[in-house]
Amino acid sequence: MVNGLRYGDRIHLKNGYKGGQGGYLDTLNNHALAGLKHYVATADSPTRAPGSGTWEILSASGQAPGRPVLSGDLVHLRNLYAGDGGYLDTSNHATSPQQGGGGKYGVATADSMDRAPGSGRWRIFAQTSAPTDQNVRVGDVVHLWNTYDDNGGFLETSQNSTNGDLYDVCTNAYFNRGDNVADWRIYQA
Repeated sequence: MVNGLRYGDRIHLKNGYKGGQGGYLDTLNNHALAGLKHYVATADSPTRAPGSGTWEILSASGQAPGRPVLSGDLVHLRNLYAGDGGYLDTSNHATSPQQGGGGKYGVATADSMDRAPGSGRWRIFAQTSAPTDQNVRVGDVVHLWNTYDDNGGFLETSQNSTNGDLYDVCTNAYFNRGDNVADWRIYQA
């Protein structure tokens, strides 16, 4: 991964809220709705439970495993909790308090890559990388924009978690509504 992130790599994503204290993107508890697997929030550790904070990056546009991930690519993120934690997906509308801050959709994992058209697809944008050759690297800060309904919003932390983890996660119309809530730093799993 020294030369860049590649499809099939396993990563942890740490949120930038409060100077990088927003926690690691994580799955927890079984979801109550059909087609969804787990709730998504952030946790203090990338290894809260085996695989719960580990995500495999897959191409949503047909790139083969081992090909480099470029800023602007369309990706799926598959969680590895219990071997198959589902695909990162938008689900339902954000809560009323989240909507008050620009929130669009809740976030969960789903059984399928795209539970609804575009709901499990994310466009990955690196803020920058060294060298500036379009490759996304471990250590880069990225924004993840969902393509549901052609405008699913940016992945962010929002409010204290209602499920026992650190912070709830939703999508937002704004790429960074405040205090780096939509910044996600990539770590190698």
